[in-house]
Amino acid sequence: MKQRIAFTFAMSLVLSTLMSCWVTYLNLGLVPDFLLRWGKAFVLAWPAAASIAFVFGPRIQRWSQKFA
Repeated sequence: MKQRIAFTFAMSLVLSTLMSCWVTYLNLGLVPDFLLRWGKAFVLAWPAAASIAFVFGPRIQRWSQKFA
């Protein structure tokens, strides 16, 4: 269980950081307050990403193993 929580924490951190940056950039470009807006998007995205990864991660892992 500790490994699952650590993986969920790390993966959701990386994904929400990169995705919130990318989507903020696509929507706004490099505006003067880009970092502030990115930060706000990240703060909203990370808890959602972590929850989704924790709930659906095991099912998706089992599903993906069928194709490996």
